[in-house]
Amino acid sequence: MASLNVGNLGEYLREQRRAAQLSLRQLADATGVSNPYLSQIERGLRKPSADVLQQVAKALRISAETLYVRAGILDEREREELETRAVILADPSINERQKNVLLQIYDSFRRENGFAPGPDADVNAGAEAGAGASADAAVGSDAGDDAGTRDGDDAGAGTTKDQDPHS
Repeated sequence: MASLNVGNLGEYLREQRRAAQLSLRQLADATGVSNPYLSQIERGLRKPSADVLQQVAKALRISAETLYVRAGILDEREREELETRAVILADPSINERQKNVLLQIYDSFRRENGFAPGPDADVNAGAEAGAGASADAAVGSDAGDDAGTRDGDDAGAGTTKDQDPHS
């Protein structure tokens, strides 16, 4: 069999498996993928599916996205965007509403810089013009009163609940 062009996926998997101190047989047991098939992947003779890569990544405790890029399934930019989104979504210190606002802002900046919005941008799409105001509200009062200096955003940015709007 001729070697397939799957980047350096096989070499990388071998290095990761050895770093994890696993034999091929142990990795096969952990992934549910046959030992001979894993060997062929490591030698560059087979191009694994995304599902197989997902199982291998899980067993080796590495990023599946990294394996997708090395296998040519995923573009490097797409991987970076997915990892950025994953970090935001996994952050336990912010609530779901705040995560959605951050993703809206992220998509807004990507569009502004000429990149396509993320895969779940439709889910996170609020009014793009209102994303800044939503972010100010989501961050809380620590955002600073100067956040309202953007065009059209300054309504109420420096006010408090105790102020009477009629005085």
